[in-house]
Order: sequence, then C-alpha cells, then structure tokens
Amino acid sequence: MRLVWWLLTTSVMMIASIVSTEAAKILGVFPSTSKSHYFVGSALMKALARKGHQVTVISPFPQKQPLTNYRDITTNIWEAISPITSNLLSIADDGVLESIRKTYAFGHTTANETLKDAAITALLNSDDKFDLIILEIFMNDAMLGFAHHFKAPCIGISTFGASKWTNDLVGTPAPPSFVPNPFLSFTDHMSFGERMINTVMSAAEVLIERVLDYPAQNEMYENSFPDPKPSLQELKKSAVSLVLLNNHFSLSYPRPYATGMIEVGGMHINRSPKPLPDDIQRFMDNATDGIIYFSMGSNIKSKDLPPEKRQAFLNVFSKLKQKVLWKWEDDKLPSKPDNVRIQSWWPQDDILAHPNVRLFITHGGLLSTTESLYHGVPVIGIPVFGDQHLNMAKAERGGYGLSVAYQAISEERLSTAIDAILNDSTFKQNAQAISQRYRDQPQSPLELAVFWVEYIIRHKGAPHIRTAAMDLNFVQYHNLDIIATLIVAPILIIYLLSRLICRKRAPKNIRKNDRKKRN
Repeated sequence: MRLVWWLLTTSVMMIASIVSTEAAKILGVFPSTSKSHYFVGSALMKALARKGHQVTVISPFPQKQPLTNYRDITTNIWEAISPITSNLLSIADDGVLESIRKTYAFGHTTANETLKDAAITALLNSDDKFDLIILEIFMNDAMLGFAHHFKAPCIGISTFGASKWTNDLVGTPAPPSFVPNPFLSFTDHMSFGERMINTVMSAAEVLIERVLDYPAQNEMYENSFPDPKPSLQELKKSAVSLVLLNNHFSLSYPRPYATGMIEVGGMHINRSPKPLPDDIQRFMDNATDGIIYFSMGSNIKSKDLPPEKRQAFLNVFSKLKQKVLWKWEDDKLPSKPDNVRIQSWWPQDDILAHPNVRLFITHGGLLSTTESLYHGVPVIGIPVFGDQHLNMAKAERGGYGLSVAYQAISEERLSTAIDAILNDSTFKQNAQAISQRYRDQPQSPLELAVFWVEYIIRHKGAPHIRTAAMDLNFVQYHNLDIIATLIVAPILIIYLLSRLICRKRAPKNIRKNDRKKRN
C-alpha cells in the first residue's frame, strides 16, 4: 500500500510540475470609480501576487501599504466624474432608456479620463512588457487597446455579471426568450408580453451600441493608442481569451455560456472573516436583539437622500429594538436615534458575517446581494438603476428579500417591510438555503479564477477555447440567410410550378395568342 501511495503521490507531483505556471507579468486595468467593484479585481490581483506573479494595477484606489509583487498605477479622475456621481439617486426618477443613456455617459467619461491620465500615457510610452492583461469590462471597449499595445492575451472581468458588453467578447448566447435583460426585472420564465419587451430591449441595446457606444469607444481607441493597430471592431473579436463573471447560477438563473466565460461570483468574499475593529465588535456583540446593516453601496450616498425620505428612515429606526449600522457619508446625522451608529465606510463583508446581523437594507447591487446571500442574510432592497431592479426582483421571487421603490419610500412602507423580514423566519431560512447551495462548490471562486488566469498564461491565450461564433456576422450567427433561403426557395418554386401548370391548362387558342404576341 505504501508503494501504491508513493507512486500516486509522485505522479500527482509530476503532473503538477508539468502544468505549473512560471511567474508572469500581469497588468490589471480597473478604471471603475466604484470602490466595491474594485475590490473584486484587486482580490484576484492580490491572489496572483501571492502566487509569485508580478502584478501592475491601474485604478483610482492605491494600496495603503505596499504589497509584495504588487505595483500601483494610480489614476486621478475624480474631478472629471464628480458631476455624474454627485447624486446618483436622481437616476431613480428616470425611465429605462434615460437610465441607460446616463450609464453609458458614466462609462465613457470614466474610460476617457483614465486613458488621458498622465500615468497611463507614461505607461504606454514605457518599455514595460506584460504576459497578460486583466481588464474590468464596463463600457470601456477602447481599453482593449492595452492587449494589442502590449501584445498580450486579455482576460475580462465583469463585476456586473453577464451582459451584452461581455457576451460579444467571447460569443456567449443570450436568447431573449429566457435570458432577462439586466436592465429589466424579469425572471427566466417570462410571459408573452415580457418576452416581447425583453426582445425589444435586447434589440434596442444593439441599436444603442451602434449609435451611442461604438463611435465614442472608437474615438477613444484611435486617440489613445499609437498606430499601426487593428480596427476596434477586429480587436473586439480577437483580443479577449476569457471573461470571468462575478455571478453564480445558484444566485441567479441558469443560462448558456461559451467556453470562454467562467462564473467566479463572490471571489472577493473572505471565506474566513477578518476581525472587526474592537469598538464595532463590541457594539455588534452587545446587540442582543440583532443588527440591521444599511448601505446604499459605494457610489450612491445616503446623505443625498431628500429630507423627507431620510426622516422616514430615522423615524422607523428609532422605534426598533435592533441596533442599526448605517453607511452615512457625513460626520453628523441630525436627529440620530441612540440605537443608530453611522460611519462613512464599513467593512461590509465582515459585518454581514457577524451572527447578530438579521437584515441588510441595500440598493440591490450584485456585489451586495452576493455577499448577503453568502452569509445567509435576508435583504430589503431600494433599487435605483442598472441591474439593481433585476437583483431585487430575484430576491422577492426567491423569498429572501423585499423591494421598496425609491419613489415610494415612506415611514409606513419601510416599517412594514422591516417588520415582515424580522418577524417571518421564512426570509432567513430561504437566504440560508441559497447560501448552502452557493457554498457547495469544489473549489472557492478565487481559486477557480486563479486557475483560469494561469491556464490562459500557460496556453498562450488559449485560442483553442475560442468559439467559431466570433467569426460570424449577425446574419450568419442567427442563420437568417438559411431561414430566408428555406422560406423564399419553396415559395419561388411553388410560384414557378403554378405558372407552368396554369399555362399547360390554358385553352389552345389562348396559348396561340400568347405565342403570336411574343412573335
């Protein structure tokens, strides 16, 4: 038995040595100004640095303390984007199309200002070389130019989940019959009317991309990267080897993916919670009736709530036995009840891991809902824009949360929703059941992401996983030419046959007259 065990162990070690990845130089590009979104990418980059790879990270968020194998290139784009992010709550009053327009405007401004940043210009003019580019995908197709400029394969990361922006890069199908558009709040089981709206919305996205997005991206690409270079359209079809999605089917709906799209949802979540600061730990430990955590995310600010909505929260919180941790971006909160503690930033993941947390009041972003479900915490969502409406629709249908429309915030609506979550154990049970399904994976999402990054490095971009769908145009991909042929050809054959039969059945004198006319 010892001999067998030694042979098995030796074989495993030999295989591991064959497939091991040499230390690589990796450039991570994370232009997003959302700190929570940045945490997803930085979790991967830190894991790669710990494995010995030399990582360089472009972002607006430098490390507070230097890390081994980790170099920051810090962009300064806050002044340019502040007019857009100053009060994102106003988007809640916009229609779907206006919300999409503003989302694209935000993405374009972020990408453009990042590419114009002096630190990026210096990098492009340097002698630096990279083995791989890891690029956060969010309306920044122009940044695919990094892959061509450094002659390196590219991996995309989406903190948003699957969308048209990522699907088009690797050929992932998204049938509108059962894949809901991320800007809508439908499930994967849609009525005829919902399928109609979903299909029209998907078609509108194609139009918006052609009219609103591509011209802006192409201009940024042409102005930012030196010639010679391929067209942006060609680059979109060839630059990206793989897309890592911050999603998981246990948290969403099952759907098809191309080989080059991998779910690694929650790779930023700490599998072992970090210790909380002593004062926060004591506050939460002493909350014998439980804790309610309230945060509208990293970009939406609670301090921008209109006075009447803010007062509605304060009135409801003041009547609760539970203690409240509120992400509040000012030093003071007028009329703050004694059971409420405010802070401009909380260690959210570690807060949600505390056993006394009974409810998370959130904007419904994918990162927040993922963290809440990992820890089995039910939610009340106040969706504002983007996929937040879709995420909260899932929460209601999944029985682990309730949604309160931003426009409908009132003391009565909030009190009813909070009482329902706190007094009905079904919400907690459903959240914990999903947590168990989500945790039931053969390896952690971060380990899976690291494996695929190193796989792409080992296999020089892994062109063998690229789907042939990337080589087809719209007509070919959807077989419209085949469908047209199958429809038109029989009709044409039937028409010609009917004409021939009619001619043969016509009286002889009519046929003679026809011949005379032709002569």
